[in-house]
Amino acid sequence: MRAYPERRKRWYDLIRQEGIFTWDWYYGEEYALADLHPIPREFRGELATATEALGHVFARVVEVTRRGEESLFAELGLPQETWQAVRVTLDPKYPTVIGRFDFARTPEGLKMMEFNSDTPTGVVEAFYVNGKICELGGMEDPNAGMDQQIRQAFSTAIRSYRKRGFSCDGIFFSALGWHEEDAGTTRYLMEKSALPARFVPLEDLRVTPDRMKARWEDEEIPVDVLYRLHALEILAGDTDEDGYPTGAHMLDQVAQGKLLLINPPSALLSQTKAMQALLWNLYEENRFLTPEEREIVATYMLPTYLENRFLGKEPYVVKPIFGREGGAVRLCDAQGRVEHQDSDLLYADQPMIYQKRVELEPVEIETLKGPFHGHLLWGSFLMEGKSSAILARVDGPITGNLSYFLPVGYPRRTDKSGHGGDGSKD
Repeated sequence: MRAYPERRKRWYDLIRQEGIFTWDWYYGEEYALADLHPIPREFRGELATATEALGHVFARVVEVTRRGEESLFAELGLPQETWQAVRVTLDPKYPTVIGRFDFARTPEGLKMMEFNSDTPTGVVEAFYVNGKICELGGMEDPNAGMDQQIRQAFSTAIRSYRKRGFSCDGIFFSALGWHEEDAGTTRYLMEKSALPARFVPLEDLRVTPDRMKARWEDEEIPVDVLYRLHALEILAGDTDEDGYPTGAHMLDQVAQGKLLLINPPSALLSQTKAMQALLWNLYEENRFLTPEEREIVATYMLPTYLENRFLGKEPYVVKPIFGREGGAVRLCDAQGRVEHQDSDLLYADQPMIYQKRVELEPVEIETLKGPFHGHLLWGSFLMEGKSSAILARVDGPITGNLSYFLPVGYPRRTDKSGHGGDGSKD
């Protein structure tokens, strides 16, 4: 058996040669592991069931919420610049085109941590890299063939817009051009979508009085449909060098139907963690939700509030409503003492939710620094209301921006003689 550093170099050298996934190192630290974590097929099924059930509940509540009063948008923490745009949706049966639920595996079963419904990442890792590592490591890929769902989801989105009379001639995919992961993820989605689309960096988009335009080969081309790996709550505050509110102008064009977005703007309603508090409130007060939906909420969600109802009673977590990658998250004991806190305070000035605290599943992994005792967070993608690829990340008690990506697989089935793939890490 080869030592871990040699194995890792060999595996990721092969993957990098294909030019699709190049960020196995992140900010000078190891990100993608050459360790394979075996999972039972039954657990994969549990993730799929939870993903689709929660996707249904979110879709139902978001469809009503997007038609609600602006005071509700304010309570959910949405920037005012987004209030008209979030009323725009694609298909009310689905909360988003491509989203990702994050789950903790607890003694009480799977519990949802958050729903990345606006700009989910980890796409290339789940749909592409996981399969490559399984192939090299002798396991079966639980995500095999699921990249086809990307094509289906994007095709359905375009058809939906066209059926409503919108032009979809100018399709562009965009992310920060200098950001290796965001640009790479966006290019991968564009390729898998099979749409007649072009990639342009965000910095090459320009908002004119009537249209958004993209600089392409010394031309400015009108943008009809934009897939953007740029969060709407961030876009809302974007300005140009002169201080002009370009983000607000763009969102106004979205609200008027002059610019079509994927994911649809209504996905922001699922992204805010204040939606979890709303759902839990509907559950506790037995309003709106059907008995089956109440059971889904009780099974897969955690008690969540906009005010601290846990102090003096039980441990809890404080999370910013639009925080990402664990930013500004605090894990507190029942007396309010902070036991763990993320050092990134980027989101510290946002409104917070208070959520019942559960511990993530412990795991030991191999890394270039040696064995690491961490905690597992399970991501499960939702595409057109159907469960899709899964993603495992490992970090400390809080899953942060420098967490590890841990490939997962099914151990090979044995043949009648009792032999099969050995799953060895040669």
